[in-house]
Amino acid sequence: MLRYILFRLLQVIPVLLGTTFLIYFMVFAMPGDPIAAMFGDKQPSEAVLERVRAQYHLDQPFIVQYLLYLKGIFVGDFGISFSGEPVSQILARTFPVTIKLAAMAIAIELVLAVIIGLFSGLRKGKLFDNVNLIIGLLFMSIPIFVIAFIAQFGLGLKLGWFKPTVSSGAPVQDLLLPAIVLGVSLYATSMRLTRASVIDTLNQDFVRTAYAKGLSRGRVIPVHVLRNSLIPTITNTATDFGVLMVGATVTEGIFNVPGVGNVLFQAILKGENATVVSFVTVMVLIYLGVNLVVDLLYAVLDPRIRYA
Repeated sequence: MLRYILFRLLQVIPVLLGTTFLIYFMVFAMPGDPIAAMFGDKQPSEAVLERVRAQYHLDQPFIVQYLLYLKGIFVGDFGISFSGEPVSQILARTFPVTIKLAAMAIAIELVLAVIIGLFSGLRKGKLFDNVNLIIGLLFMSIPIFVIAFIAQFGLGLKLGWFKPTVSSGAPVQDLLLPAIVLGVSLYATSMRLTRASVIDTLNQDFVRTAYAKGLSRGRVIPVHVLRNSLIPTITNTATDFGVLMVGATVTEGIFNVPGVGNVLFQAILKGENATVVSFVTVMVLIYLGVNLVVDLLYAVLDPRIRYA
């Protein structure tokens, strides 16, 4: 197990270098002058522009800029945004909000997917199963901004059950509605995976053996069927968590969530290399960490899996 963990940690290095290099190159290749765009219509003298470019190392060749960025990463310096605020402070302010929102959305997704998927699999072909498949297909087909606007108008403005927008500080109660929107929009795929896995597991020999040994249905379903059916669901949920950590830009924009998505979108528009690449670097680390934890959970869910 320890050797496997060390091997996976070593894999992080080339992935991290490759990802940051590609993102930095794409931001560097964007057309236009980000420093000139920062001043808008009131353009200063060329000497001032050159001085600001030198401050952000934008007067250097691409490879020099990238190496300077890597050097800063290793000493904990993520650079300075065009607003003059250190990128590390922006990360510290926005990532906790996005992590909180993503965790709430994933919890809602998992609860819905596991419960509905399990009962649909146990009632294959019956009314409950058919209705849930249709509902799941609808949620997969409707764009998330439509679900968000309907939830914001209906549950937030009309019924008043939730706050329609998120206030400063992003308290948990304000994040509940956008988390429900994200969880509901994502649960359909995990639900279908759980349902299919439950149906397949019910036909396995070890389940028949468990019933033949006299074990009750209340023992067989949660211990032998559900536990062995969760692996594809956990894998898909880990992917969803990585997607949410990138920033649910549309949802964050509609509900005014002060998270990663809004800041990252603005940084891309402004061509802020340091901000964009620093955010991506942290996202990659979180995504790889989540996938490592999920891989280790496989051995807990399925005793047949061992890591040599």
